[in-house]
Amino acid sequence: MFSYKNFNIADWFSFYRIIAAPFLLALIWYDQRLIFTWLLLISYSTDAIDGFLARKLKITSPRGSQLDSFGDQITLIVGLIGLYYFEIDFIKTNIVLIGVVFVPYIIQMIIAYSKYGKATAFHTYLAKLSAIVQSVFILWSLFFSPEYSLFYIMIGIGLLETFEEITLIFMYDNWASDVKGIYWAYRDQRRLKKNL
Repeated sequence: MFSYKNFNIADWFSFYRIIAAPFLLALIWYDQRLIFTWLLLISYSTDAIDGFLARKLKITSPRGSQLDSFGDQITLIVGLIGLYYFEIDFIKTNIVLIGVVFVPYIIQMIIAYSKYGKATAFHTYLAKLSAIVQSVFILWSLFFSPEYSLFYIMIGIGLLETFEEITLIFMYDNWASDVKGIYWAYRDQRRLKKNL
């Protein structure tokens, strides 16, 4: 995944999110909320750019999908750490509801690693929607303050997306990338060939 000399332009945008993470964490450490939030916005923006470039230039690959997913996970974790640090009162107030979302997510990660030896990279429509809502909520909270309507929408979509990921893991015997959702998985030749 990290063989740099084979990276294409989309891979470099994904990789940016990974190398930006330590710098973002340092900004949290030094209590630089505004700079952190703007740089987090840039990291989230690269997520949209790398996918667009990969499709536009027809340079999608399993490695690129895995790199993109890893970058997404790192950015989400850093964003949540920032949210925890800068909006600790909100986190404490809603810790139970946040836990309700994280437990299925952790279970999904455990299932994926035990079955495939790595995280999933299905990149479903629901996962993309969930990522957008998460980034909007985190950025809105950091630029302004937490908005409960966005928070509840994020929770609902996040749970649906996690359960879809778990379902897809059980549907695919082998690791697969770029599955649009459960409906498309039923017609996916990669899954059908394995099951014949």
